[in-house]
Parts: sequence; C-alpha cells; structure tokens
Amino acid sequence: MIQMLIDYPLLLLFTVASLGYLIGSIKLRGNSLGVAAVLFTGLAFGAMDARLQIPQIIFLLGLSIYVYSIGLSSGPSFFASYQKNGVRDFIFATSMLLFSGLVAVSLWLLFGFSAATITGIYAGSTTNTPALAGVLDYINNAFPDSSESIMNQAVIGYSFSYPMGVLGGMIGIVVMEKLLKIDYAEENKTLKKDYPLGGRLGSATVEVTNEEVCNIQLRDLQKKYDWNVNFGRIYQDSEMNLASWDTRFHKGDIIMLVGEKEGLDEAIEVIGKGVDSPLAHDRQYFDVARIFVSNTMLVGRSLASLNIAEKYNALVTRIRRGDVDFLAKGDTVLELGDRIRFIARREDLVELSRYFGDSYRQSSQVNLFSFGLGIGLGLILGSVEFSFGDALNFKLGYAGGPLIVGLILGALRRTGPIVWSLPYSANVTLQQLGLILLLAVIGVSSGHALVENLSIESLWIFIASGIISLLTAFAILFVGYKVVKMPFSLLMGVVANQPAILDFATSRTQNRIPIFGYVMMFPIALIFKIVIAQVLFLLLNGA
Repeated sequence: MIQMLIDYPLLLLFTVASLGYLIGSIKLRGNSLGVAAVLFTGLAFGAMDARLQIPQIIFLLGLSIYVYSIGLSSGPSFFASYQKNGVRDFIFATSMLLFSGLVAVSLWLLFGFSAATITGIYAGSTTNTPALAGVLDYINNAFPDSSESIMNQAVIGYSFSYPMGVLGGMIGIVVMEKLLKIDYAEENKTLKKDYPLGGRLGSATVEVTNEEVCNIQLRDLQKKYDWNVNFGRIYQDSEMNLASWDTRFHKGDIIMLVGEKEGLDEAIEVIGKGVDSPLAHDRQYFDVARIFVSNTMLVGRSLASLNIAEKYNALVTRIRRGDVDFLAKGDTVLELGDRIRFIARREDLVELSRYFGDSYRQSSQVNLFSFGLGIGLGLILGSVEFSFGDALNFKLGYAGGPLIVGLILGALRRTGPIVWSLPYSANVTLQQLGLILLLAVIGVSSGHALVENLSIESLWIFIASGIISLLTAFAILFVGYKVVKMPFSLLMGVVANQPAILDFATSRTQNRIPIFGYVMMFPIALIFKIVIAQVLFLLLNGA
C-alpha cells in the first residue's frame, strides 16, 4: 500500500484529503478540527516514509487559489474597514507583530538557540513560509561557504514550529473565548450594520393607526426613523398597490413589511399595530418570485442604478446570497448567483426573469478568463522583488501577490466587460479546494522531517514555538478586545495567520466575520513578518 502511494502522488493527495476531512468532521464536546485535520493527517502519512511526497506545484496551486478567492470575496469589506478604522487597525497590527518578534528575541536569550534556529522558529510559529524563504535566500548569498549548515538550522526550526503555530492559534482562540465569556450570537447582532452577515428575515402586516405618520412621504419617514425594513404591498383606499418612496400612509391602511424581528417590531410600534391579514398570501394582483442574477452585464451594479421601479411595476424586498438573506437596499451591489425576491405583476415577472438571466447554471460557472487573468496578475506581483538595501529583499510570493490583487479586483468587481467577482457558490468551492490542497502538501512534506530530527533540541524548539504562538494569540485577543475594543470575532481572523486557523475560527462563529479580520491583517503581516525575520537573523547573528 505504501509503495502504491509513493508511485501515485495523486492517490496520496486524495487519500490524505479524504481521511483528513472525515477526521475533521468528528465532533468532541461540540468541537471539531474541521479542514485543519487534513494537515495533521498529512503529517501522519509523511512520518511513515520519507518517499511519500506530493509535488510542490500542488501546494502552490492550492495556496494561490485559496488566497485569491478570499481576496475577491473580501475586497469591498477590506477597503471599507480601512477607510473607517485604518490608522487604528494598522497601529494595532504592527504592534502585535513587533511583540511576537520581541518574544522570539527573549526565547533566543533564554534557550540559547542559534540565530538561524530562532529565525526558523519565528517563521514557523507564525506560519509564514515567505519569511523563511527570504532568510534562506539571504543566508545563501551572505554565507556561501557555510550556507547549507546554517540553512538546515533554520529549516529544522521552521519544521518543528509550524504545527505548533497552527495549534497555538486554535488553543488561544478556545482559551480566550472562555476567559472573556464571548457570546458570538450577541456579537453577530451588533456587527450586522457594518458587515454583510444577513439574518433571519420575516414578514409582518401592520395597520396604520398613528396619525403622525400619515400624509408624509415614505422617503421622509425613512429619513426620520431609519427603519431597517422594506415596505411591500399596501392596501389603500380599497386598492392593492406596491409601496414607493412617494407613498403617503392613511389611517386604516394595511402594509406588508419585510425585515428581521427587531426591525419589524420597531417599525410596527411607530406605524400602528400588527394585524393578521390575508395580504401576505394575496396573489390576485401581485405575485412573488425569486430570480437568479446570471446576466453578467448587471453584476457589480447597484440596485438603484437599475431603475427597476421606472421600468416595471415591481419591488425588490430581499436578496439571498449563499445561505444568507438580507434586505435589498438601493446601494446593494449585485453579484453572480444572487437570488432576488420580487413582488410584481405576473407579466413583469416574466420580463424581469429575462432581464436578470435567471439561469442557475450560468450563475454558478467560473469565468476562467477573468479568474486566470486575475491569478496571473497576482503571481506577477508576487514575483516582483522589493529591495531595501543589500541586507533586506523580499517578494510577496504565491500568497501575498494573489491576495492583494484579489482584494483590489474584488473591490472593483468589474472593469468594463470583465467581471472579476465569482459566484458565491463557486468562490466557496474554490476556497475549500485550495485549502485542502495546500494543507495536504504541507503535512506530507513536513511529517518525515519531524520524526527524523527528533531530539532534545527539537523538544525545546517545539516548546519555544508554542510560547511564541500562544503569547501572540493571547496578546492579540486580549489587547484587541479589552483595550482597542475590536469585536472578538474579527480578532479571531487577525490571529488566523494560517488558513486552517481561519477555517477553525469561522466554524466557531458560524459567520464570515473572521475572514474580514484575516484579510485586514494578512497583507500587513506578510510583509512585516518577512522584514522581522530578516532583521532577527541579522541582529542575533552578529550578537
């Protein structure tokens, strides 16, 4: 069996991926490793035989696909976040990165590691392969006669510390969420206005009894009360119509509202009283339908720019993206695969279906031209070498380049006829595929090195890496939550310097908030860790 896995690397890849995924789905006391189990399954296989290897190109492919897909889906929120809290977030992120570097220096003094070993430990415990690559490149150029020995020290430090770098982040999250008594459901409620989380939408009918809201245009009432609801059908003067911004309420009107319970209750309290009415089920004049957005010409455009109310007797009440329903607003930007809920006349629904495309197949496909072009641009950026004198050179690499390009293109959404954004379902699939590929390769390639280099020194390396990763995680979560007052869910993404930790974090929150923290931190962390690793080696090697 081992020989077959050696001869057929793809069989090894899918064996590790499938077993790891199965193990990761097992829950103990409500917790599971998730996709991170693929990494540890790979370590177990790699430890069995040094000849078990998966081609490195699979790792690079998985890494590039994963970070680029993350960038595309998070681009709009990333730039919006930095516009709002840019200075605060930058200072916090850089402070925490410098803290992890100072912890590494303290451990160098305490344990007596060589400069190369502690640099490898730092790169591994922060799960930053580009940082290790940058140091190895410098060692190779600066010490041509003894580079192999020094480079081996760095690689061994990295190999033993990387698994602990992953585990440390997960342990830090679990410990701090208990100590700080985090309620993810409560945080979710407070973050809905700032992040596209969606919620459980419902409907209600209300009778207008408050004269203070009568004979005032709906747009003026909305400005005054800022209701987080959408208005649908309205039964007024014995006629059924659709609400518009020009609508004026009269006493006795029956109105259909759509929103979350809190928003519905607030609106009903002001407008009048909730009533049981057949309005919600009345299809005599207006029907209800969900229509897929598959027309690429509409992707990246806001609902307001489509002027739907001027072209059709129709209303958009809500949009479903993936598993999330959210209220449709004028500034909502459409994406491929969105399901729009319309209230309209039947003849208008037919026209709307043609206009938006309404093809599930087309709305789920990946545009390989724009996807390949985007990743290609990311790889080109990643190959550019940034130089700060003779001592410090680095590249963004296969992770940083595609991520940064993905963030920019994700925020743009489209450039002329080219649509950069992916359908939600395709993006999720690509993220999962890329993550599994890179974790499987990392695990298999590191497994034998861990066993082969087991020694007392390796034990100290493992302990040191655990200290760096745990202290860094604790500092980020505690200082960020208590001092900087950032949401814990967002901070989990800041801690998640490795995709497996990010997947673990999102599985605990059951929302996408950690991803926003991840993309906020990753570009800064990638560059600073490369710089810190090289500065560490330069300073400590001469000490």
